[in-house]
Amino acid sequence: MRAVVLRDNRLEVRETDDPVAGPGELLIRPLSAALCASDVHYMDHPNSAPRFVWDADRDTVLGHEFIGEVVGHGPGGSENFPIGTRVTSMPLLLGAGQPHVIGHDPDAPGAFGELMRVSEVMTRVVPDGVPDDAAAVVDAFAVGEYYVRISNIAPGELPLVIGAGAIGLSAVAALKARGIEHIIVADYSPARLEYARTFGATEVVNPAERSPYEVWRELAQSTGATWPQVIFECAGAPGLIQNIIDSCEFGTRIFAAGSWTGADTMIIPAAMHQGLAMQFGGGPHPQDWYGTLDAVADGRLDPLPAIGKAIGLDEVPDALDQLRKGQGPPRVVVHPTTAAR
Repeated sequence: MRAVVLRDNRLEVRETDDPVAGPGELLIRPLSAALCASDVHYMDHPNSAPRFVWDADRDTVLGHEFIGEVVGHGPGGSENFPIGTRVTSMPLLLGAGQPHVIGHDPDAPGAFGELMRVSEVMTRVVPDGVPDDAAAVVDAFAVGEYYVRISNIAPGELPLVIGAGAIGLSAVAALKARGIEHIIVADYSPARLEYARTFGATEVVNPAERSPYEVWRELAQSTGATWPQVIFECAGAPGLIQNIIDSCEFGTRIFAAGSWTGADTMIIPAAMHQGLAMQFGGGPHPQDWYGTLDAVADGRLDPLPAIGKAIGLDEVPDALDQLRKGQGPPRVVVHPTTAAR
């Protein structure tokens, strides 16, 4: 099959072996797949996460956010997914031992190709009427759902979302879905701030022009918001955690959702004197992922406004390089085999 292949630190579009569905697996033809910052992290920092499997001597096909059409069944499969059914799944391929992360493991080829495998037990049918591209970005919006869920944010609290990329927009959408009345979003990109408004931000601020913490304090006083502060860090920029520590209110709850790739520094005594609570990573969980899929299917969430571009396989390397530089729209989708419906 033709695919976007990573091997020996080189990314190219070429032929590679067709995947073969094993027991309890489905063979699907990807219809739409989304680029993600973790694709770049996997390429540039292959050992940054224990769940990523790296082998420079083998082909790895990227792409872990997807919808596809069933074209085959592995041995012992059920009749729940007839040929032609549109399906999606959390990006985990089950089997003996630890699960394989689809698109981040040479044994679990991803969606930037003409064929891929998914575990039947993880797979869900995508209802008619749900656009391919909307289903392809469920994974990204599940991330924000996870962080907002574990924050236990309550009515009257005032969230500050730092970063209006894919993760930040997903956090805004999850906050809006919970009826949070006021949502502040900070980003240096005017275009991304407009995306944030689309998903429910009520106040947007460019940190180059004004401190988002000043905006938070003013809005908290004028609205009678419940303290302490709740901050969703969705940028993953070096030095940002320490900047938050130095700038936030006493007792702030910080949720570090940004796409970090390596080490950073923070002054522990400063965080202690601020009495901060900080949560790193850990999601999304299945309830967040499949709950987000249900929200898209039910029409409670429309993720399509986050998608700024659709491309083919040949354009993926350049698009990933743009993503590496922090350029381009929040979400770019790939149509590996056909025009999305």
